[in-house]
Amino acid sequence: MDREPVYFLVDSSVLPEVFSKVIEVKKILEAKKAKTVNDAVQAVGISRSAYYKYKDYVFPFYEITQGKIVTLFVVLEDIPGILSNLLSVIAKVRANILTINQNIPINGVANITISIRTGNMIGNIQQFISQVEKIEGVKKVEILATE
Repeated sequence: MDREPVYFLVDSSVLPEVFSKVIEVKKILEAKKAKTVNDAVQAVGISRSAYYKYKDYVFPFYEITQGKIVTLFVVLEDIPGILSNLLSVIAKVRANILTINQNIPINGVANITISIRTGNMIGNIQQFISQVEKIEGVKKVEILATE
């Protein structure tokens, strides 16, 4: 009987370097910067056997959020139009808004919980969060949950 996978979200700085290198190999192969797996593993300095051992078990966080529902917690300054700017970024990356809950601004900031479906999203969740963080008046963005 196969066991159900158990996932952990772990900062890569505490993991063995091989895991980060497996991700690098995947990126090289996806970008077609190497013709073969052998070329890619040589470029990052791991063995083929290490790559094949971990390739089906190590993923960047954004990869497991593709095609999922992601719930974000966002803190915005109480500035006219800032929520509209946030919604524009969501529309630009083609994420689908499922719910928006905004609290009344207190002390000049409003807390917002927003759930999006990432199935048709252009780019990945990390790129999206970086875009949101660049919006003037965005104080905080964090992922609350993924389904």
